[in-house]
Amino acid sequence: MLFAGLSLVSACNEDAQDSPGKAESAPAQAPAAEPPAPDPLRNPALAQEKAPDHFRVQLDTTRGKIILAVERAWSPMGADRFYNLVTIGFFDEIAVFRVIENFMAQFGIHGDPGVSRVWQRATIKDDPVVESNTRGTLSFAKTGRPHSRTTQIFINFKDNTNLDGMGFSPFARVVEGMDVVDEIYKVGEGRPRGPGPNQNRIQTMGNAFLEKNFPKLDYIKGARIVD
Repeated sequence: MLFAGLSLVSACNEDAQDSPGKAESAPAQAPAAEPPAPDPLRNPALAQEKAPDHFRVQLDTTRGKIILAVERAWSPMGADRFYNLVTIGFFDEIAVFRVIENFMAQFGIHGDPGVSRVWQRATIKDDPVVESNTRGTLSFAKTGRPHSRTTQIFINFKDNTNLDGMGFSPFARVVEGMDVVDEIYKVGEGRPRGPGPNQNRIQTMGNAFLEKNFPKLDYIKGARIVD
């Protein structure tokens, strides 16, 4: 569609008053501020990228550095979720809150209860178990219901092959820093079954609850893709 432009021309009038020597500036409104960019930490729908077939992640912890090799073929949906959690910074200042001697170390509840709340509902479908839960492998934790994986992950301290038949699908393996994993503070099982923190309390109260009541916990300070 073509729009015709109209030129408005003011005619001069000999009897018109002279303009003031200095024109007054018209009131001006400041330009509207740009809306804040959507935050994938608070909107899981924005964190849906497909992961590379192979990539490595560095976990910087209070015990030292851990390098993980992720294999998407082992657990495609699990690898995709982990990749997105790393890239959006989900694992910054995350407590390793459930650590059971000779079993596993579990992490993945965000320290901000608001972030934790939205991700509790962001479940992914189960993957078939392709790789076994041997020492140094990582799998997503889940409830007893199908397709209940969200953000919680555990590292196997030993060969826990009994978990294979329960549907826990490894997606990565520790390739450097297993000695660091072994040194993570063994807080034990969560309450009420053990002395460790109750997961519901972590989710509703965040890191402030852990820092006050469980000061010996180790933390993942940050995570990043390194290869």
